[in-house]
Amino acid sequence: MKAVETTWRKADADIRDLTVDGRRILFHVPTTSLFELDEVAGAVLDRLDGGDTLPTLAERFGSGAVEDALGDLAALKAVKPRQAPPPGPKARPALPRDTLSTLVLNLTTGCNLACSYCYKEDLSRPAAAARLSQAHAERAVDLLISESGRRRRLNLTFFGGEPLTALPMIRHIVAYADRRGIEAGKDFDYSLTTNATLLDDAAIDFLAAHRFAVTVSMDGPQAVHDRNRRTIGGAGTHAVVAEKARRLLERYRLRPVGARVTLAAGMTDVAGIHHHLKNEIGFAEVGFAPVTAGLPAGFGLGDDDTRTVFDNLKALALEWRDAAIEGRDIGFSNISQMMTALHEGSSKLIPCGAAVALLAVDTDGGLALCHRFAGSGQDTFGHVDSGVDHAAVAAFVDRAQDRSEGFCGDCHARHLCAGGCYHESYARHGDMFRPTDHYCGLMREWVDLGIAIYAGIMAANPNFMARRTGPRGSDS
Repeated sequence: MKAVETTWRKADADIRDLTVDGRRILFHVPTTSLFELDEVAGAVLDRLDGGDTLPTLAERFGSGAVEDALGDLAALKAVKPRQAPPPGPKARPALPRDTLSTLVLNLTTGCNLACSYCYKEDLSRPAAAARLSQAHAERAVDLLISESGRRRRLNLTFFGGEPLTALPMIRHIVAYADRRGIEAGKDFDYSLTTNATLLDDAAIDFLAAHRFAVTVSMDGPQAVHDRNRRTIGGAGTHAVVAEKARRLLERYRLRPVGARVTLAAGMTDVAGIHHHLKNEIGFAEVGFAPVTAGLPAGFGLGDDDTRTVFDNLKALALEWRDAAIEGRDIGFSNISQMMTALHEGSSKLIPCGAAVALLAVDTDGGLALCHRFAGSGQDTFGHVDSGVDHAAVAAFVDRAQDRSEGFCGDCHARHLCAGGCYHESYARHGDMFRPTDHYCGLMREWVDLGIAIYAGIMAANPNFMARRTGPRGSDS
């Protein structure tokens, strides 16, 4: 045992050792997998932290049990040879050409509202708006088909401005995509984010006929929502949005409709906002986007507000856990998305699908990194007329992986976060490749909480997660 004792060390950068309800849980960072440690394996890990000697552990548990536990930990790469040579350069995964599955079509720079915190750099009133041309829209559909390779299911997301100010164009694009999809053997899904003010029965029936995934931008009760979400004339919009949203929820039942909340300065009452949108309006889920950068001066969350918001998000996540153990889903998408990632074994090398599975089309037909960068003046990745600039995509993804590996290499949240939102980094630091380091400590707390919640649910009601998602590693 003495030789063995000096041979191994903990792989500290690749594991997170937590105790949840008296159970020892090991989070394996590279695979986002969770393992419950028995007493022997836990004691071995403690020994490598400087506790009992391995011979002492052999006296307690038996040498065979200790060696088996050490072997299991080594197979998991939770422990590594102490004298192992330094790793060589990490091989980058190949970037296939047929990964594009989603295009976000920025139909218009026009919006019928004048939200005080809007980040869009090219926003205008509808009458003065730049609009995506019908020809460019059709070429975008053709481009998505040609770049999708063997993928059968594709997605078109409609964005703005307010996309429903361009509803005739949406109708045309959907009809064109449906026809081209049949010809090419592809199935199109459609999604849309709207401020809801222009929803009427005809628009809702159209969305239902094509099974749109619909998200409504709404910030909470009237006093909160009307603080920032106003008409061009300065009037609050809560009353009309609430009425239209209820109409949508009453008339459209094919798919769950979610609300998206932008948490800006002074907006910290997470529980109150969630209660209003989930229980009083009736949305299936509520997602919160805390914003510390990218909004006009004075509208982003400050450090104190950010801390309060994250504490309140954590409290709501614990309510979600308690409901999940009882078999109920209270509709809090921030934590449910993490649960899905843990359950399915998602492991990110880059923060999102931007430039890999997703690109955005600006109103000129240029291919932007995502909808937040459309119209920002940043470099594009081709054009719907000329196609995707694959060299630019590959260079971007290579730098994005450098960003993740160089800055985030020993962070246990790195494969669930991968450095954070490019636009948040760009807006705060002027550099989209700098990780959102102002969030790092909070993100690690959030991941620790997610691990504890997932472990608790899997111990008390594992069927809850099985009903929500497929098995780990499945494509369902």
